Amino acid sequence: MKNKKIFLVILIFISFIGASAAVGQSQPGQAQATDEQKILEAMFSISSHPLYDYVKELVSEKYDGRLTGTPGYNASAEWVISLLKKWGLAPAGDKGSYLQAYPNPYTLVFKGGFLALNIPAGNNVIKKYYRYQDEFVPGGTSSSGEVTAEVVFVGYGATAPELGYDDYKDVDVKGKIVLMDPEVPMGPAEPNVELFKKWRPYSFHQTKLENAAAHGARGMVYNYGPIGNPNNSYGEGFIYDHVGAAVVNDVFAGTGKIYAETVAKIKKELKPQSFATGKTMTIKNVTVHHPEGIGYNVIGIIPGSDTKLKDEVIIVGGHLDHLGRLWELMPGANDNASAVAVGLGVAEALAKCAVKPRRTVMFIFFGGEEQGVLGSEFYCEHAILPLEKTAGFINMDGVGSGDKISTSAGKNFPAFWAFIEKANQKYIHRQVFTNFFANIARPRLDAARFMWKGVPTLSFSVFGKSVPYPTYHLPTDNLDLITPEIMEDLAKLLFVAVLDMANQDALNFRPEKK
Repeated sequence: MKNKKIFLVILIFISFIGASAAVGQSQPGQAQATDEQKILEAMFSISSHPLYDYVKELVSEKYDGRLTGTPGYNASAEWVISLLKKWGLAPAGDKGSYLQAYPNPYTLVFKGGFLALNIPAGNNVIKKYYRYQDEFVPGGTSSSGEVTAEVVFVGYGATAPELGYDDYKDVDVKGKIVLMDPEVPMGPAEPNVELFKKWRPYSFHQTKLENAAAHGARGMVYNYGPIGNPNNSYGEGFIYDHVGAAVVNDVFAGTGKIYAETVAKIKKELKPQSFATGKTMTIKNVTVHHPEGIGYNVIGIIPGSDTKLKDEVIIVGGHLDHLGRLWELMPGANDNASAVAVGLGVAEALAKCAVKPRRTVMFIFFGGEEQGVLGSEFYCEHAILPLEKTAGFINMDGVGSGDKISTSAGKNFPAFWAFIEKANQKYIHRQVFTNFFANIARPRLDAARFMWKGVPTLSFSVFGKSVPYPTYHLPTDNLDLITPEIMEDLAKLLFVAVLDMANQDALNFRPEKK
């Protein structure tokens, strides 16, 4: 009897299980996830933890500061590629690879250099040595060697005969060290924009260095920071450092001239105020130049799923490179490992999302940005997909430190910007600001290269975190600056906005020509 009861209980249980399964199978109308639910699932898969780990990886010693052309940069590019492969993004570089190659000379800077002011003291000379990072940083494309010479102030270092202006006209700089300022006597915000455009070629660092060398100068102290920057020409035997107020004030001291007043007079009158300072300095740098250097952009795509729209492309990008070593490691955590991390976060979410983009989405991690915005320039001249079919370019630069999001050029391209506002208001709820970006000065962002080619472009950065010391292009741009939560929110914002754009029936961000 007992066994019979057990048998009946088992039979009832089996019948219940079978009935439950039958009920489940008999409900074809059971609720399926909507597209929005699928998108939200992918969006919430983006987390600050892996994004922070990506930054941590990129700033590690093994990548040596990611100077384009170096083995360290190439290794960082291969690491990025390993993730793109893992997530199934298709290669879009040269010969079926993820890499787009271009010429990229580079210079390695080693310890052993210094900058000193030579102060006469009777029959002796006292050397005042300047502090690395606080008062000087070696020039990123300096030649190797040592020069001791008088310092000649040459204003903005420009020779512009068509503008009736020459900072070298009444001074002899042969064998000397020149002190000069960056930019030109008038800025892009001046009312006379067309006049500024005539000055613009003389604002490039390369033009200034080459002009100084052409006039016979042996070296340069460039009033540009002091911050590191490999964005310059290389001149064999030409040695230079980047300096700040401490060095400039010492050079001007006792000359009867005040630096600020001298520069203000140049700007007001558009007339040179160059003079020999009577001060002597010594610059020493230890470098090795590599004219054979090759740079790489890393490019992966998620092909569009719509046969009619897949030829149109939305690009998401930011530069992978930084400064290498000058002579200490320049980690480049915020500038620009943060943007690479955010871009990777968007790429993974988009690749794994159950809702596929109808248009093609391309991810580009540029090289050479710090060496003259070279990688994006090369891409724009050798575009993988036609620029006229590029619906828009989203650039990121310095997106890892702060709590507010700034976007250049939203007012240039309001239809483009509308997708960012929509995604933010619906899902993210961050403070997001935009402006009108004239983009007429020398290019300092990858965004500029695309805008100059007529591609609608938004460029994202982040701000709001205050630190009591300089960080831009210095060894202090490290993990201490990173705010993981802002990277997560920006990645979520861009993921939603890009997918929304990619799936529109019609998309046109280009303003109407008047």
